[in-house]
Amino acid sequence: MTSNAPAPMTQDQLKEQVGRAALEYVIRGEIVGVGTGSTVNKFIDALGSVKGDVRGAVSSSEASTQRLRALGIEVFDCNEVEEIAVYIDGADEIDASGYMIKGGGAALTREKIVAAQSRKFVCIADASKRVATLGGFPLPVEVIPMATRRLIRQFEAIGGTAVLRMKNGEPHLTDNGQHLLDVRGLQIVDPLGFEIEVSQWPGVVTVGVFARQRAHVCLLGTAAGVETLSYPEPDESPS
Repeated sequence: MTSNAPAPMTQDQLKEQVGRAALEYVIRGEIVGVGTGSTVNKFIDALGSVKGDVRGAVSSSEASTQRLRALGIEVFDCNEVEEIAVYIDGADEIDASGYMIKGGGAALTREKIVAAQSRKFVCIADASKRVATLGGFPLPVEVIPMATRRLIRQFEAIGGTAVLRMKNGEPHLTDNGQHLLDVRGLQIVDPLGFEIEVSQWPGVVTVGVFARQRAHVCLLGTAAGVETLSYPEPDESPS
């Protein structure tokens, strides 16, 4: 018997789905914050179809900046903008509180800067990124090169295995010219406390836990369509 059930959506199709859905959060006449990565690329492509509705964008990476400009969207420097209405970005993992691991695309520092400048953070992701506890995805940490070995030992002391990210046989450099560690073996049960602690370690530029700059909304691509998840502030009760 031939089944009439539709074929399951590919991960790429799920990314396209949430990329288009994010357009609903773009405010006409405002500047939009734009993140980095394969899911965000789908949003940028969708944004190109309504580029006349926005003043422009602030981008978190050179790659996204190039993609935006290729579509005719003006890109502003963060220092030219007082506040950004909404920031659209992906995540490597997101939990039930809107806390995330980010930085798989090596842009975590600039992503955190743009997120901090934005009134609302909308995360776009496929369903595979939703987790109960952060840490399954290797945690990216941008570091000052001279601190690399000491920081590897410091992560070992808390149960993590940190390795230097490489590219073409050389340390992978961020857009800021720094190195990246990827840390495996952690279960991050207190994302906010963990972010605060590791951010203070000498030599750490940015840790890829986004707890202080967590998502307000997540558009999650699922086989049943886009699921919208909202995260109340700590002093609010879920509706």
